[in-house]
Amino acid sequence: MTQLRPPALDLTSDVALLTAALIDLESVSGNERALADGVEAALRQLPLLDVVRDGDSILARTTLGRSERVILAGHLDTVPLPSAPGARGTVPAAWDGDVLYGRGATDMKGGVAVQLALAAVLTDPVRDVTFIFYDHEEVEASLSGLGRLAAAYPSWLEADFAVLLEPTDGTVEGGCNGTARFDVTTAGRAAHSARAWMGENAIHGAAEILVRLRDHSPATVTVDGLEYRESLNAVRIAGGTAGNVIPDAAVIEVNYRFAPDKTPDQADFYVRQVLEGFDVVQTDVAAGARPGLQHPAAAAFVAAVGAEPKPKYGWTDVARFSALGIPAVNFGPGDALLAHTDDEHVHADAVRECLRVLRAWLAPNQGS
Repeated sequence: MTQLRPPALDLTSDVALLTAALIDLESVSGNERALADGVEAALRQLPLLDVVRDGDSILARTTLGRSERVILAGHLDTVPLPSAPGARGTVPAAWDGDVLYGRGATDMKGGVAVQLALAAVLTDPVRDVTFIFYDHEEVEASLSGLGRLAAAYPSWLEADFAVLLEPTDGTVEGGCNGTARFDVTTAGRAAHSARAWMGENAIHGAAEILVRLRDHSPATVTVDGLEYRESLNAVRIAGGTAGNVIPDAAVIEVNYRFAPDKTPDQADFYVRQVLEGFDVVQTDVAAGARPGLQHPAAAAFVAAVGAEPKPKYGWTDVARFSALGIPAVNFGPGDALLAHTDDEHVHADAVRECLRVLRAWLAPNQGS
């Protein structure tokens, strides 16, 4: 049987049209193969780049002997397509004037299109560039293509600075908060609800947990000149077995978003202090990332963008770069609030402007 090949990607076309072509190659997590094939084929046509592929992830880099190396990274996968009738944030892409609708328009095929366009146009960059296109970002961390690449190709992930092209509305968002989840459990004693005095209500016992969380004042922490606002919240609650049984156990799931000045161990200690006296079990944690804006490459990038950088409150893969000792920021086209929505979309000019800024930073003397 003849294997169908994805349509060729024209990396020299208008970057907004290239974004639409990427959207048309549906790539819900686990189904990135066709898009990865198209990206790999396009990159292998560029003589300036060395290219390797690992699963559905691709690495490409220049080796021009520049004094600095930067990474431009983006994930190929998207969340599942919307199921609502008439949703426009789906596949294939659709235009409404200068607005492009489709799954991944903001998260993050606009950013990937910018990466590909830069790979094609940068013939004499002032910094060596490594391009990373990876699979399985929108699912559990153990499947992350970026994590796999870091383990398999450590020398390819050596750099002075990294830009993750997640949507930021064209603003530099430095580093990111860390995130941790905990199960906080109260124990009671089951009894028939008609004789409640014979038992001990675990759900009632959880009230103090909720009071402490309600009254908690989140900190705002300045890290490398950016102010990161923390949050500590109950996000889920479970307990009880039947409508006529006093519950003997209740579990509150708590999420802590902590500033990147804290280690995961410090975040764990902090939550246990707030909820002292209760059974607290950490179920998941991911460290944050300092923005590293003092690095010369980062400072030059912020100057090229021409706007005050902001902190990133949500967790992103910049934390993976930070763990490798690489300062990193988020910068990409599109409004992050539109990611994963039924009407996900991006303005054509937002993608073009992102390309212009990165090109000016990487090749200020190359011209447009």
